[in-house]
Amino acid sequence: MKKYKVMDEKNTYIDSTVQIGENTIIYPGVSLRGNCVIGDNNIIDSYTIIEDSVIGSNNKIGPSAHIHSNSQIGSNNVIGNFVEIKSSILQDDIKVKHLSYVGDALIHSHCNIGAGVVFANYNGFGAKKEKTELFEYVFIGSNSVLVAPLKIKENSVVAASSTITEDIPPF
Repeated sequence: MKKYKVMDEKNTYIDSTVQIGENTIIYPGVSLRGNCVIGDNNIIDSYTIIEDSVIGSNNKIGPSAHIHSNSQIGSNNVIGNFVEIKSSILQDDIKVKHLSYVGDALIHSHCNIGAGVVFANYNGFGAKKEKTELFEYVFIGSNSVLVAPLKIKENSVVAASSTITEDIPPF
């Protein structure tokens, strides 16, 4: 017997390889593909795609979010409307509210990513993907671009509409 709830089984796709924890609610149009492990008490909103990733507990994901392969999402996070996450680790208590792209990143706990933030991870030469790391309690203002490779240290604030190309020290 399932211990999670699918709101509309006719319009939801879940691979047989997906593991889903207790009290998770899955809304219509969701597609869970490959070797996903999804924890307890999550809300996966409509038209979200999650593939080959690990999702902790107590997260709110979507609607229309896309979590690509090789991503790990901790617990107590909000991944909002039209957010795309690729090959990234998000620890706990993180908000990526809407219209953002997070690629090849490590985001430590208690960070806030504003609307429309882009993690620019591709250097344009030789198909190399670069990494961005946000330490604890970092706030990234809306419509900012973080150009990897990059480290933004703890308790830092990036103003809205900034383009960051160099590491930022703590505080």
